Amino acid sequence: MGTYNYRTLDCITSDDIEALGIPTKATEQLHEKLREIVSKFGAATPATWQNISAEILTPDLPFSFHQMLYYGCYKDFGPDPPAWIPQPEAAKLTNVGQLLERCGKEFLGSSYKDPISSFSDFQEFSVSNPEVYWKTVLDEMSVSFSVPPQCILRENPDGENRLSNPGGQWLPGAYVNPVENCLSLNSNRSLDDIAIRWRDEGDDNLPVKSMTLMELRAEVWLVAHALNALALERGSAIAIDMPMNVNSVVIYLAIVLAGYIIVSIADSFAPLEISTRLRISEAKAIFTQDLIIRGEKSIPLYSRVIDAQAPMAIVIPARGPSLSMKLRDGDISWHDFLESVRNFREDDFAAVEQPVEAFTNILFSSGTTGEPKAIPWTISTPFKAAADAWCHLDIRKGDVVAWPTNLGWMMGPWLVYASLLNGASMALYNGSPLGSGFAKFVQDAKVTMLGVIPSIVRTWKITNCVAGYDWSAIRCFASTGEASNVDEYLWLMGRALYKPVIEYCGGTEIGGGFVTGSLLQAQSLAAFSTPAMGCKLFILGNDGCPIPQNVPGMGELALGPLMFGASSTLLNANHYDVYFGGMPSWNGQILRRHGDVFERTPRGYYRAHGRADDTMNLGGIKVSSVEIERICNAVDSNVLETAAIGVPPPDGGPERLIIAVVFKDPENTPTDLSQLRMSFNSAVQKKLNPLFRVYDVVPLPSLPRTATNKVMRRVLRKQLAQLDQNSKL
Repeated sequence: MGTYNYRTLDCITSDDIEALGIPTKATEQLHEKLREIVSKFGAATPATWQNISAEILTPDLPFSFHQMLYYGCYKDFGPDPPAWIPQPEAAKLTNVGQLLERCGKEFLGSSYKDPISSFSDFQEFSVSNPEVYWKTVLDEMSVSFSVPPQCILRENPDGENRLSNPGGQWLPGAYVNPVENCLSLNSNRSLDDIAIRWRDEGDDNLPVKSMTLMELRAEVWLVAHALNALALERGSAIAIDMPMNVNSVVIYLAIVLAGYIIVSIADSFAPLEISTRLRISEAKAIFTQDLIIRGEKSIPLYSRVIDAQAPMAIVIPARGPSLSMKLRDGDISWHDFLESVRNFREDDFAAVEQPVEAFTNILFSSGTTGEPKAIPWTISTPFKAAADAWCHLDIRKGDVVAWPTNLGWMMGPWLVYASLLNGASMALYNGSPLGSGFAKFVQDAKVTMLGVIPSIVRTWKITNCVAGYDWSAIRCFASTGEASNVDEYLWLMGRALYKPVIEYCGGTEIGGGFVTGSLLQAQSLAAFSTPAMGCKLFILGNDGCPIPQNVPGMGELALGPLMFGASSTLLNANHYDVYFGGMPSWNGQILRRHGDVFERTPRGYYRAHGRADDTMNLGGIKVSSVEIERICNAVDSNVLETAAIGVPPPDGGPERLIIAVVFKDPENTPTDLSQLRMSFNSAVQKKLNPLFRVYDVVPLPSLPRTATNKVMRRVLRKQLAQLDQNSKL
């Protein structure tokens, strides 16, 4: 939303405020307080907004009033106005602030001033001194190795040419189990600490349930013993296709603890997608539920697993002790699975220590060939996730961390490690995050860090389902998955007395973020304030080469190759070709492809502008155009070909799925395309993902193509975005 409709703060009258529906008496008090702040700090400074958000604005005031003051304050400010500014004393109490106060001069020499002033220098230090930085952070998180690494980073492992392994070898020689570190006692954790808080949808008026670290350890150990009883070969792949709840988290931890590999499958996937992931990973077993219960609805899950011709399934009842259906021959009920090791209930489980390059989790990210890329997380990747949380989201003992997600997407495993490795509690709501039940859970569980994706925030804002709930325990929000919208995130901050939103962007193949925010920097809405610790960013110009560092510009994003925890192999594609082939070099290092278009703004922030390649982001889920087009091409016999394009709305926010259609007989193009849109919608939801929605269908005489006949989806995206903008005007 533009600022041109708003008046500067010194021009706002009591009548302007009252016109928003605020009672007269309250209006007079608000206007007087506004005048005091403007008199002291001016009408248009960041300090003015900082004091307005702290002293005037509350969640019960109309959002239109929040907008009036925010846009009025920053009417003539230009791009990237700060919506939140760190305070020096609070900054010193953050994880990074405390570290810098102890070691800042050691790291940065005499240039060190204070945590806020020196944060950018510390980020650069993390890139140029990986040995010192990563050893320090692993120590801060109390990570314990059964065999310590020979060093932190070996850039040329075993004498290989750097170009054959541009990402280097991290923690060579180390043996460790990340889950053992999640469950072990240290100076940051006791057995009585709450490890998980949760609530089932429908139980919204019952107390929040909780599980201590002692109880979690016992549950994980029992499942690990039961896994061993299956007599699968050590290192076998075992899938999880479940909602993210207490049972699935226990199973996740047990699989890694026992030395097996998790195969992550989202519980929304259709049988074909499940089958594809099971085939690629060669999974030997799968954990699933009989049903997914959402409110009054019961959604079949086990039947989808059967349709996918899955291997042996261990099936858990969604509610109650009994399954709602008969099992296939060879499948096992959750009760029988655990009953086989009931004599081990009180026994510890000795963690399987593995070399750091061993796989711990196979996740999937859509490629442009129609088959998802199978990305293995190694033993080191969980520590990257936890380190991002430690540094950028300031997660520590005493925090309660909630992020509506699923173990099928990287943010599910990220949440497990980000909370448990940092001594925090994980908060899980077993139900839809879109309604008041989830909002009440955030209140009752006393969530301190709430992660979101923009489409969830948009629904909350439209329905106002969070009204009346106390979110004051929140210290910060985090957002990932899609491009966010300034107005919606202003609204979100206002629900928790203007706590910051830390934008966080990364990838499954990175195990965390490459660009993010920080509690030690001013945060601007829908923008990133810093490269992630240990990451160097490059924006490629039209010539394909990096533009000078710290110079504003827009282009395809590339990453420095040396990133702790990032992937070094793919199960079903050539890792070098996918991420490094054809990329430019910088200072002798070949850059790593990411594929997003990014802008570096004049004030030094970063903004995301969608994909540069043939994938899109729908509801926080990356999907290839080819996957969608293959389905749409078969929907109607009059369709010659389609192009699936993700187009952001004119005012920003999550991408909308638009299908460009070329008909076999252009003379018989339907005048009403609504029926075709519904057919596309139905087919995509049934065969790919029920969460996807076709926003519009646009007929074209032909698709733009390169000289080698490749569809130029980037050109189409620009054309369709312009059409959308013109229709708005």
